[in-house]
Amino acid sequence: MKKTLSIVCVSALLFAGCSVWQSALKSTFPYKTILTIPKSSPTNTLLSVAGTAKSFDQDFNKNGNNADQVSNVRVVSAKIVSDDPSDFDLGNFSMIKLYISKADSSAEVPVASRTDITPMVGNSLILDIDNSHALDEEVKEPNVRIRMEYRLRNHIDVNAHLRIVLGVRASP
Repeated sequence: MKKTLSIVCVSALLFAGCSVWQSALKSTFPYKTILTIPKSSPTNTLLSVAGTAKSFDQDFNKNGNNADQVSNVRVVSAKIVSDDPSDFDLGNFSMIKLYISKADSSAEVPVASRTDITPMVGNSLILDIDNSHALDEEVKEPNVRIRMEYRLRNHIDVNAHLRIVLGVRASP
């Protein structure tokens, strides 16, 4: 067991700089953030909220950047889940659009949206992805910024904390 673990550790260190290894890691771990929709948000008004997102694989690199040699990074999945309260109905939204950018808000690009959200959809929602933009520069940053534009259909009585999960795919 110790020998196998040692071989795996040595192999991981040797391949840490390899573009295939970096693209596999980048494609395995999604970017996640929690965004809060304040209960004071007016209905039928275009609003925006933003937060910093991180991918689990970034924690393995001292500067948070493990994507030096990856390219053609694209969003392949986008999901919103009600985190708190867990039974918050995402049908309270009539429209959601997600954008990703560098942490300083520069180079913002659209990545997902849903403009036809039905009432009473539940606490989880898969968005339609827009993978027409490569995110190579954004994922080379230690953190990325996710901004959500939204329009509320109904007034909400609680601050809704939503977990945003963006899956990406990268090429070596």
